[in-house]
Parts: sequence; C-alpha cells; structure tokens
Amino acid sequence: MTGTATRPVAAAPPPFDPELAGPLAEILSELPMPLTADLVADRRRRSRAGRLTDAQIRRDGAFEIEERTVPGPAGAPDVPLLICRPTNVPAPVPVVYHTHGGGMVAGSHRSTELAGELDRAQALGLAVVSVDYRLAPEHPDPAPVEDCYAGLRWLAEHAGPLGLDPDRIVLSGNSAGGALAAGLALLSRDRGGPRPRGQLLQFPMLDDRCLSDSCRQLGRVGLWDGLSNRAGWTALLGARRGTASVSCYAAPARAIDLSGLPPAYLEVGSVEALRDEGIAYASRIWQSGGQAELHVWSGAFHSFDEWVPTATVSRSAHQARVGWLTRVLG
Repeated sequence: MTGTATRPVAAAPPPFDPELAGPLAEILSELPMPLTADLVADRRRRSRAGRLTDAQIRRDGAFEIEERTVPGPAGAPDVPLLICRPTNVPAPVPVVYHTHGGGMVAGSHRSTELAGELDRAQALGLAVVSVDYRLAPEHPDPAPVEDCYAGLRWLAEHAGPLGLDPDRIVLSGNSAGGALAAGLALLSRDRGGPRPRGQLLQFPMLDDRCLSDSCRQLGRVGLWDGLSNRAGWTALLGARRGTASVSCYAAPARAIDLSGLPPAYLEVGSVEALRDEGIAYASRIWQSGGQAELHVWSGAFHSFDEWVPTATVSRSAHQARVGWLTRVLG
C-alpha cells in the first residue's frame, strides 16, 4: 500500500502532572492567553508587580546587593546590572549571569524567576548577576542580546575587584532568557569574548520559525502556548520572523555550527510548545561533539517550577539544576 507523505495531524497533548493540573487551571483563569500585542502592557504590569524587593533578594543577610550601570553597546544606553554576592563565602565566587524571561516583551532583572537563581546560588555559595536588557517591540533584535553581551563583557573584565571569578561564569535564563543565554554563548564564541563555564537553558525559546510539532500540538495549551511563542518572536523580529534574515544570536536554533560551546543544560516540559525545539537543540549539540544534559519533565508546562514550586516534579527540577551546576563549576 502506498500513499503520499503528508505531515500527520498533531495528536491530543500529553496529560498534565496531577500536582500541576489544578494550579495551572487557576493560573489560566486569571491570565489572558495567548499573548498578543494588545496584552504586552498587561504582561509588563504583572512583571512590575512581581519584582523582588531588596529584602527578598538579601534573604536575611545571605546576599549583599549592588546596582551598577555599565557601558552598553556602541551608540546605545548603558545597561543596568544587579549584583548579588553571597556573604561569608570566600572570594573569588563563581557567578550565575542571569538573563530574565518575559517573552521578549516584559520582565526585568528583578523578575520573579530571579528567586530560583538565588535558591541555587544560596545552596552552592554562588553570586548572581542579573542584567536588565531593553525590551521588544520598542527595542527589536539585536538590542536585547547586545545589551546582555555588553553586560557579560563588563562582568568578565571587572569580576576580580568585585570578588567574583571570571573563569567560572555560567549563563542562565528561562524562556526568552534561555534564548538570550544560548545566543550569548554563540555570540561570545564567535567574537572571541568571555568563555562561560556553562549555559543553563530553562524552557528556552530557540526557534523563531515556530514550526515544531509541539508548537502545533500545544498552540492553545498551557502557559506560553504556540500562539504566544509566535507573538513573542514577532515582537522581537517583526516582519523578519521566519525568514532567512534572522541571526542565530537572536534565534539560536538557526545556528549551523554548535561546536565549541560551553556545556549546556536544557530542560523543557512534555506539555509545552517549546518542547521539541529544546530536544532538537540538545541533539544537535551532541552531534557537534559538545556536551548537553537534557531533561524533559513529564506532565510539566512551561516554567512550571516557578508557578508550582512545591510539586514533586518542581523539587526534582531544582535538584537537577543544582547537581549540574555543582559538576560544571567544580
């Protein structure tokens, strides 16, 4: 029996983890989805409301914090950095360089996902440096990744006087922040810039083309569904989204060569639109002879541990990241 080769219709999504399904329904009951251009202001309002305070970042004296404004890209504004150093840890301290999420259109260097970075830093005696990059659509590509690169270069050049270790910097980001962390790894490799020790890519946006099976299967399912993903990429790239003129530094899945990159940790949920591009990126790193650790959390939605931190799968995800950081940083 023969037939034409056609792309199969996407099946129903996998089921949600029982500990996540109820909380997700509550979240979606008050969070307008999918993201559209008209909802950017709403997302920014929510981000501002969730910004961590100085007291929340200091954690009863576990960290000392400092705000710095450092030179930005040529001809662009300076870049704000939030430096969180652990107290009672001898210098030089390894660093997590945090690029926040927010779908390219929202978030800040004090957004709620910074709490997860601080959890891991507190467990391991690390510093966290969080960068506040310009947001799309007002500041399209390459503004966000260039801001992050300017901050990374400044950090590597000034780490010593800050009591930080320039040879033990890990790039880390969630969602849009994962795209930027992966883009930074590529950009720093190609420009001969700082050499990060690793890249921690949590539920990363990697491919502006939005053509994966999971992007279709989960077009209107969960948090950061396929339609939201398309809207975020469109805000960043405008009419260039999906065309041949998109740089791999903006959309890392576009990279032809994934060799020579720092070890990567990639994680996705089985019930999120970004699932398949994360799996593909890890596979391509292996095919290029590189190091990648991949986790696909069964029944999990996008950024599930930030929203439901007490779930068993969320605790497992936290421990997996801590373990990887321990191995990468030595």
